[in-house]
This record gives sequence, structure tokens and C-alpha cells, in this order.
Amino acid sequence: MIVSSIKKYAFILLLFVFGFSHAQGVIDETLKKELDGIYKSDQILREYIDSETTDSRKAQILNETGYSRDDLTDSKVYKIMNNQDSINLIRIEKIIAKYGYPGKTLVGEPTNEAAWYVIQHSKKIADYFPMIQEAGASNEIPFTKVAMMHDRMLMQEGKEQVYGTQVSGENVLNVTTGQKEFWYYVWPVQHPESVNELRKEAGFTTTVEENAKRLGVEYKHYTLAEIKKITGKE
Repeated sequence: MIVSSIKKYAFILLLFVFGFSHAQGVIDETLKKELDGIYKSDQILREYIDSETTDSRKAQILNETGYSRDDLTDSKVYKIMNNQDSINLIRIEKIIAKYGYPGKTLVGEPTNEAAWYVIQHSKKIADYFPMIQEAGASNEIPFTKVAMMHDRMLMQEGKEQVYGTQVSGENVLNVTTGQKEFWYYVWPVQHPESVNELRKEAGFTTTVEENAKRLGVEYKHYTLAEIKKITGKE
């Protein structure tokens, strides 16, 4: 009788565990593998040109990708990246058409950010931003990713960003030398007096100044009008 009861409760427990795990969702390993590959192809050359990437890591990247140093000079690497970004976007759009946004429930972490990176590096942010907002609201991706995409969308639209996550660059005239030089700056922020509070509320762990420094830029607040004047686009 006791043995029978134990078996009964063990069976009930097994059903509970199975039901719980099923309710939590099962990771699609095939899709996860595909997205991990897309993420790597999105990031690997960006890692190569990152100023913080060591020479030994750059050598590893050259070995992994089959490129030479001459292949990845400044004049060539961005063309390669843009081409790969276009290929990745086609693949991601097919995945989204079939599954919706491939978030944490479907592919786990950090693979849930792969599609986000591809969209972030495309010209279709405005098309997909509502879906990204929904993914953030349902905890399928971190809200910081929603905030970063929001900032980039606003920048692409020529509007002030909210969280100060985006930098831009222009060829501007150096009045001292009379030569044009490439100038990086933090894209204008809507509310510079409260941007760090907004960043904290969104989940960022750095200030706008610290983030700019990480990106190799000294933070200074500019208005849109000032940027237009400096870049000669008035």
C-alpha cells in the first residue's frame, strides 16, 4: 500500500515537472544554432575594429574569418560589414516571418539578442521597433536594448535621442588647419539635465559620460542646431 502510494505521488510529481517545463517553453536548438551563427557574423568584424581588441585577438579573428590585414583596412572593412549586414537582415526577416521575434523563451539568453543586433545595424529600425518594444515589455529582451534602438531610430530621423546611447561622426572643417577631419560626437540628447536618471531607470549601469568614454568620445551636449552649424548642414 505504501509502495503504491509512493509510486502514485512520484507519477504526479513527474507530470508536474513535465508540465512546468513545457509551460516554460522548450528552447529551439536548431533555431538557436542558426541565430548564434548570425550573431557571430554580425559581431566578429566589429570586434576586429574595436580599439579595445588586442592584437592577439585580432590575429585569431583573421584566422577564423580567412581575411588578411590588407582585406580589413578602413577603406574595405566597412564594405564587407555592410554586405554581411544585408545578408543577415534577409535571414532574420525570414525567421521573424516564421516565428515572430526570436526571444528568450524560444532561444534562451544571450541568443535572444541576435535578431536585435541585426535590426539595429539595418535601415529598417522603424519597421521593426514596435515588435522590439513588445519583446522588451514581455521580457523577451532586456529593456536596455529597446532604449538603444529607440535612440538610434530617433537619430536616423534627425531627432534628439533620449538615453544618450548613440554617437555619430562627420567630416568637419578644422578652422585652424583648413583641413577636414573626422569628428565623433554624442548625438544630441532631449533632456541632458536628467539623462543619467533616465538611463538608470532604463537599466543602464553607466552614465552618459562613462558610455561616451567607452565609445572613445568625450561627452559634450550639443543641440541639433549646433550640430547642423558645425557640420555645415544649416
